[in-house]
Amino acid sequence: MSGYNAVLARNTDNAPKGIGPYSQTVAFSHYNNFSAQLPVDPKSGKLVAGGVKEQAQQCFRNIKAILDSINHVMSDVVRLTVFVTNIKDVDTVDEVYKTYFQTYVPTRTTVAVAALPLGALVQIEALISNGEGTIPNAPQAGDLIKLVNNTPNAPVSPLSSQTVSFSHYNNLSAQIGVDPKSGIIVAGGVKEQAKQCLKNIKAILESIDVPFDDIVRVTVFVKKLSDMAAVDEVYKTFFPDSGIARTLGYLPARTVVEASALPMGALVQMETVVSHGDGTPPQLVEDRHGIVIKPNNTDKSPKNPLSTQTVAFSHYNHISAQLPLDPKTGNKVAGGIKEQTAQCLNNLKTIVESINHAMSDVVKINVAIRNISDIAAMDEAYSTFFPSGVPARRVVGVSALPGDALIQIDAVISNAEGTAPAK
Repeated sequence: MSGYNAVLARNTDNAPKGIGPYSQTVAFSHYNNFSAQLPVDPKSGKLVAGGVKEQAQQCFRNIKAILDSINHVMSDVVRLTVFVTNIKDVDTVDEVYKTYFQTYVPTRTTVAVAALPLGALVQIEALISNGEGTIPNAPQAGDLIKLVNNTPNAPVSPLSSQTVSFSHYNNLSAQIGVDPKSGIIVAGGVKEQAKQCLKNIKAILESIDVPFDDIVRVTVFVKKLSDMAAVDEVYKTFFPDSGIARTLGYLPARTVVEASALPMGALVQMETVVSHGDGTPPQLVEDRHGIVIKPNNTDKSPKNPLSTQTVAFSHYNHISAQLPLDPKTGNKVAGGIKEQTAQCLNNLKTIVESINHAMSDVVKINVAIRNISDIAAMDEAYSTFFPSGVPARRVVGVSALPGDALIQIDAVISNAEGTAPAK
């Protein structure tokens, strides 16, 4: 594999050790994937004293400590995801946030969930640019630049950029159903809000001359899981978007997460990851032009009519959320959290192997779990799939999951060979 990017997991004693089998940061190619940081003091291993302000400060201190340990800085943050257990705490978190991002602001997602590990009030996750890449003993161009863009045709926030591009990906801030002209949520219910979310995403992409079908991953945060049928009615009118995509039946990878609350009382929020075939300077035209999206489905893992199991672009594969479903019957497996965790990961493993990859290629795992106290039992099954604890990870507690499941898992996978330019 000489000359190929390698998965690079790193940990520092200056940030908390994981409360499970995962690494603080896993770099691959031009991105570092950080595990979600809890407000844990690395010296004591316990939550810091105080309220949400003190906890937010500790989350950011932990992120900064990891950044320092890999010779990066806060301005290398491309995207932040802020999880709180009380949506009213967001204003307090923002006071802390603004002290770390005084000029440049990354893209951002903010969501309230039912519970967080260790009973924390806040948890913050970061995605970091990695200009030097991860080819062993052969640093790549270290001077790639971030491209930040905002358009008045979509909602503008002083606390986040609408999109930040780095290398071959655009990361968009999560969009809620806000009319960019009025600055307030559109009238109507979840269908109207879902439509506005997607219109805002489309407006941002049009402002950077990127087609809608370049979206490779969508995460839908919905206030009521029962609203997903209505959201999907709208979703299907946007995907696929082009004639080519309709012919191929292309749909992005997708994850659905129930939120306990969303900003501005929204009913739905959508976060997107978008391919960026042009790359960012100084990538050479011959290295970047026409890189293709490669979707894949296998009959050996459960299928969903509204998502592709895995979507590869450049050096990453994005895997749709996996539920504990037996692919032969389509039914939830018998048993409790251990059995359901194992089935989710077996489904993930099947998809990974269907594209000639291995579980050691996984760089990031996202877990939504019904009972946050089940984490220890979950990890008994989880650690058999990831014994070295290499993937970075985030875990959030939710009130409900599709099919009344106890757990749902999605993943980001390294793709050393990349995806080829169109011929």
